[in-house]
Amino acid sequence: MTYDIAIDGKNYRLELSQVEGRWSCRLDGREIEVDAILARPDVLSLRIGNHAYEIKCERVGGDLHLWVGSARFAAEVRDPRSLRGRVRTVDEHGPKKLTAPMPGKVVRILVNQGTEVVAGAGVMVVEAMKMQNEVKAPKKGTIQKILVSEGAAVNAGDVLAIVE
Repeated sequence: MTYDIAIDGKNYRLELSQVEGRWSCRLDGREIEVDAILARPDVLSLRIGNHAYEIKCERVGGDLHLWVGSARFAAEVRDPRSLRGRVRTVDEHGPKKLTAPMPGKVVRILVNQGTEVVAGAGVMVVEAMKMQNEVKAPKKGTIQKILVSEGAAVNAGDVLAIVE
């Protein structure tokens, strides 16, 4: 899988592949040895060479933030193969679509249709590559419609629910 990633405005190309149960990572064409463990939802424990990092992923509104220790980085991840995976500008007016961040399987739906949510509240959990990612509300509002069920397979950019 290949992703275009922007961290604080700087662009990178990330290539991930799995060979014999191990993940191979190439960043801008350079091989990097990485061990990764999902410590808890939205928290990844990484070992890169001899250094260990805890990375927390936080989605607020339409923005993705990565926390490495006390440092916060603005991040954007795009699957160049999918137009649906591209990030769109978010405003607070009108209905907003919650989309799958990557291909995977819906493992839990955390709210019901009609539930009022605040921006950043967990709505559902999508599992990909044995990692669980909480999909959060992009704005304060009411869950107008849930378009998937638990166990459903989804592609990056698929609409999972609508918040109005």
